[in-house]
Amino acid sequence: MHTSITLPCGLSLPNRVALAPLTNLQSQPDGSLGEDELRWLERRASGGFGLISTCAAFVSKQGHAWPGQLGIAEPKHLAGLTRLAQALAPHGPAIVQLHHGGVQAKLAPDPISTGGPEGARAATVQDLEQVVEDYVAAAQMAEQAGFAGVEIHGANGYLFTQFLAPEDNPRTDAYGGALEGRAKLLRDTLQAVRAAVSPGFAVGVRLSPVDTWAKRGLVLADTERLVKWLAQDGADFVHLSLRNAGGTPPFEDTDVPVVQSIRAALPDSVPLISAGGIWTHDDARAVLDKGADLVALGRVAIGNPDWPRQGENQEIVRTPFTPEHLRSVSVGESFVTYLKKFPGMVVGGAPVRTH
Repeated sequence: MHTSITLPCGLSLPNRVALAPLTNLQSQPDGSLGEDELRWLERRASGGFGLISTCAAFVSKQGHAWPGQLGIAEPKHLAGLTRLAQALAPHGPAIVQLHHGGVQAKLAPDPISTGGPEGARAATVQDLEQVVEDYVAAAQMAEQAGFAGVEIHGANGYLFTQFLAPEDNPRTDAYGGALEGRAKLLRDTLQAVRAAVSPGFAVGVRLSPVDTWAKRGLVLADTERLVKWLAQDGADFVHLSLRNAGGTPPFEDTDVPVVQSIRAALPDSVPLISAGGIWTHDDARAVLDKGADLVALGRVAIGNPDWPRQGENQEIVRTPFTPEHLRSVSVGESFVTYLKKFPGMVVGGAPVRTH
């Protein structure tokens, strides 16, 4: 965990522990950087993470998915992003996760298949070409602001996942059908972003490699093919969003860990990050032993901002976190309120489900 690693673009990471991109609702209504967001990220950066990622930042007004979301879509966002990059840079590499909400922002491959909200519509070809342009502009803004790279958010049911998932994408045009079509939007975006930024600027992709919570048709065999294409398209890393970072596919008959299968499919030069359910150093080592090159921490990093520097025997604060503890580790009030919605996350919040 404590050894360095270098991405294909040349960016060196001091260790194998990344901060996962975490929705925190701490920015301004228009997407401008919020003070609580700045404090949240700077506190984790100072805790020794080898790679820091922002939350999912919307690349266009049309892709803006929830209140308090960080923006990287308009000129007015640049000043705050520059300030954030300058605050994080002394601690190590930091990247921006680039995001479009897809059906959550009322744009989808097919709003009926994805169960979209009222007013959601099917994306036109012109819409999708604009999406690519928006990602390019956002990546260029991230580089201008001083970040070390970007991560294209292709996971967790948002726009790119909706196109990749057969159950959500019944299209019969160039963006649907076989995997080649369903992957076209993501690949077009990655290729365009890679071409538009400097060679030393990192461009990674986060994926949901298999179905996790519901069957939408995301299968391991498709992802094995997809990551090979992404490597060819210039990805500097692939980041797996999983319920269990070292686990097997929930809906597939195999005892081989997902991370092991994807690592075998990727060229050795492209690092693999895995996230999901990691709490202890032993947990992290087990995932690295199964094939990951880095681990990304989510929930544990919320309550333990110094996790990468903690000794083996130091106590890890576990959920449910007290609001007082969260405030003491630079979690703002809007984030505390948001976390209370998740069962068992915060004392006094939603109870753990027993069924």
